[in-house]
Amino acid sequence: MSRAVYPGSFDPVTNGHLDVIERAAKVFDHLTVAVVRNLGKSPMFSVEERMALLRSSTAHLGNVSVDHFEGLLVDYLHSVHSKVVIKGLRAISDFEYEFQMALMNRKLDSDIETLFMMTHNRYSYLSSSLVKEVARLGGDIDDLVPEVVLPAIRSKLM
Repeated sequence: MSRAVYPGSFDPVTNGHLDVIERAAKVFDHLTVAVVRNLGKSPMFSVEERMALLRSSTAHLGNVSVDHFEGLLVDYLHSVHSKVVIKGLRAISDFEYEFQMALMNRKLDSDIETLFMMTHNRYSYLSSSLVKEVARLGGDIDDLVPEVVLPAIRSKLM
């Protein structure tokens, strides 16, 4: 059985993330979307809230599960018996950082492979940070995030 992990902060999940999730789910028997608990950031949503939004956003995908972790990604991969990391790319700037991370993961475990997936061009500018900023300033984010995320963001901003 082919298993892959798509790690990220997903604060919040965007349509760009969902695009990568849906496409990766077609390639692998099972995809785990893993929310990273990063103590160095101040997220809008708790890990539990991000997981709930991801579960709702991916409910139509029978081979996708949602989990969380903190610490080294390679340790998490070992715990879920996967050797494949999926990373979404929007631009060249993403590639530089993700390439470094992929090489470090390979150094830590030479069996780990990272597969890069380009997001659809209509989401190439989209980031969770940008969505939060536009929402805070009262801009329209309706077509940037899954429908279930809209009321969650609005409730955080009230």
